[in-house]
Amino acid sequence: MNTIEISTQILNDIKIIENDESKMQRLAKYVKRLLPKKEDDSLLTKEEFFAKIDRAIAQSKRGEGKVFTSKEELHKYLESL
Repeated sequence: MNTIEISTQILNDIKIIENDESKMQRLAKYVKRLLPKKEDDSLLTKEEFFAKIDRAIAQSKRGEGKVFTSKEELHKYLESL
């Protein structure tokens, strides 16, 4: 069986169970396990996390930060971004 035949067979099999929500959920869960895991670029190591905090503290001590005296001022700044 080639890839096209397998794909067609899988799609035909899915059509049989597509109206059964619990079976579709089980299928989706199974398919996710088959997919390669991707690395999340947003995850930091413990060292990177604490280094980032240290940099933020240092910036704050140097006065390199934004200070907002009200929620409205904060919202106005965020809307400008």
